[in-house]
Amino acid sequence: MKSSLSRSCRVVAVGSYRPTQVDSQDVASALGKNREWVVSRTGVETRCVAAPTESVTHMALAAAQQALTAAQVSAERIDAVLVATSTNPQPCPSIAPQVTSALGLSVAAFDLNIACAGFCYALHVASSLIAGGSCATVLVIGADRMLDLVDPQDQATAPVFADGAGAAVVTATDGPGGVGPVVWGSAGERAAALAVTPGVLGAARPASARPALRMDGLAIARWACSTVPAVVREILSVTGIGWDDVAAFIPHQANWKLIQRIGQGLDLPEKVVVADDVRFTGNTSSASVPLALHHLVDTGRVRSGQWAVLIGFGAGLAYAGQAIRIP
Repeated sequence: MKSSLSRSCRVVAVGSYRPTQVDSQDVASALGKNREWVVSRTGVETRCVAAPTESVTHMALAAAQQALTAAQVSAERIDAVLVATSTNPQPCPSIAPQVTSALGLSVAAFDLNIACAGFCYALHVASSLIAGGSCATVLVIGADRMLDLVDPQDQATAPVFADGAGAAVVTATDGPGGVGPVVWGSAGERAAALAVTPGVLGAARPASARPALRMDGLAIARWACSTVPAVVREILSVTGIGWDDVAAFIPHQANWKLIQRIGQGLDLPEKVVVADDVRFTGNTSSASVPLALHHLVDTGRVRSGQWAVLIGFGAGLAYAGQAIRIP
């Protein structure tokens, strides 16, 4: 289902927080495999691994501060803070109010938990708040410590998941809009393909008490390859653009091999840059889209003002995407 907005907004800056990069040889050794076994299946060469002191709140705040600095926007201008995360170590309090407090604010703040599609969901919520007139500037963050959920002996999840945070500053604009309509949906009847077993979240908990992420990678890949290309085409349609107008395709960084398959299904022109941050950062769930966007901006692979197509997809099984003007 698609939706339209009445008041224009744009992403003015992005920021990121990447913990220490660890080579895939480490996870391969733990699984009794060689490095090529991991890379050939996932494309992940290194991944970001958070230290015990790098909490979800810590990473979200650091990414937010970098985005605010890049935007040259003071924290006092923020009207709301949205955090997409599925790895809050406790049901309450939410991460967003803690980030808001650390920024010295007392504005509206809430979390969204839709995992891999979370950032794109949150970006649309921010656009809607601005379109409705209740906010002029919204801070949108995706942050996850996925390795808190990963069984290090699980061959399906251990080689690919990682930790990190990305953030975006979204503001109202009187000029042309820079965030297009969302296209989103879900296939809840297939949700069991990616689920967390019961437990107590947190790296400090004994392994036996921690929840564990279980994934049917083949089922998810089949769903993604049959669903995502059609969603992307609808994003282009509702935004009124074509591939000739697009500089970058930034899908959820699930697995580099899967991203390449989706790209083939879209028959992308060679000029379109396909985000490959997963190769160096890993799959950071809610953080993956903003991290990938920041990487393209930071390395100069895209230019400000060009269109990028974002699409998050995964647990739920849910998806959401939109086209944005690159900050």
